[in-house]
Amino acid sequence: MDRPVRSRLASLSDFQFGAVATETIEDALLHLAQQNEQAVQEAAGRTGSFRETRIVEFVFLLSEQWCLEKSVSYQAVEILERFMIKQAENMYRQATVQLSEKKEPQNWKALKEQLSSKFILRLVSCVQLASKLSFHYKIISNVTVLNFLQALGYVHSKEELLESELDVLKSLNFQINLPTPLAYVEMLLEVLGYNGCLVPATQLHATCLTLLDLVYLLHEPIYESLLRASIENSVPSQLQGEKFVSVKEDFMLLAVGIIAASAFIQNHECWSQVVGHLHSITGIALESIAELSYAILTHSVGANTPARQRPAPPHLEPRALRASAGSNT
Repeated sequence: MDRPVRSRLASLSDFQFGAVATETIEDALLHLAQQNEQAVQEAAGRTGSFRETRIVEFVFLLSEQWCLEKSVSYQAVEILERFMIKQAENMYRQATVQLSEKKEPQNWKALKEQLSSKFILRLVSCVQLASKLSFHYKIISNVTVLNFLQALGYVHSKEELLESELDVLKSLNFQINLPTPLAYVEMLLEVLGYNGCLVPATQLHATCLTLLDLVYLLHEPIYESLLRASIENSVPSQLQGEKFVSVKEDFMLLAVGIIAASAFIQNHECWSQVVGHLHSITGIALESIAELSYAILTHSVGANTPARQRPAPPHLEPRALRASAGSNT
């Protein structure tokens, strides 16, 4: 077994549940819920995403090569996502100002090429910044980054690398300690353990990590199938797609879907109990949890999941997805 794989397995086996006081867990869960609500509100009306499969796969493979823990790879994807959205918003703002002031339009083709030429550098900077947030584990040095970039044919100096990190930090107002779905998954697993969940949290944790990887890699198809299920229409309108952006940013919803799908894989007979606990903890509708978990299962174990085992919900409109199920008008 190679070193990166050993490192990842070691980090999984070291994870412990039940070591934190219940009062601390309650406070932490409330804080995460507030963060999630704010993120969902901020996502309203935003279009586009940079969580493309090729980008996520690149980050995951790079994190594994550098022996980084899983939380770092998710954090890096989220930092890159926020940074690229900020870049796109700045470009749109510039164009709007130029049009209103009737100035000579900027050469957008040249600007796009400039952004593209620096994308790998920015991506690697996001991974390096994420590694610094988990400094108790491992920090990726500038030498390691420069050698990696050089192996890909990108020659940069240490000064350029530092400038790239600073560009990302300034663009995000130095707010890079972003919440990730993993934080919600692990917090909910902690609560489930105290609530007497029949499936052990440590057993669910490993499966949750695998499914969370899958959701990141198949983000668009999973959420497209969820959107179609929520509106009962195979061709969503543009307005429905735009409203659904906030659902994609709902990490609490994603966490309960991940855990429910993991419980179904581990022991489908306990699935209903786990979903009931998740509903009680988060207030998310049972139907919403079932629909998302089924979308995840369909893309992981396949569409041939036996119908009698399928976690199919009653035919009700999910509370968490209600905002996305607007009319076509």
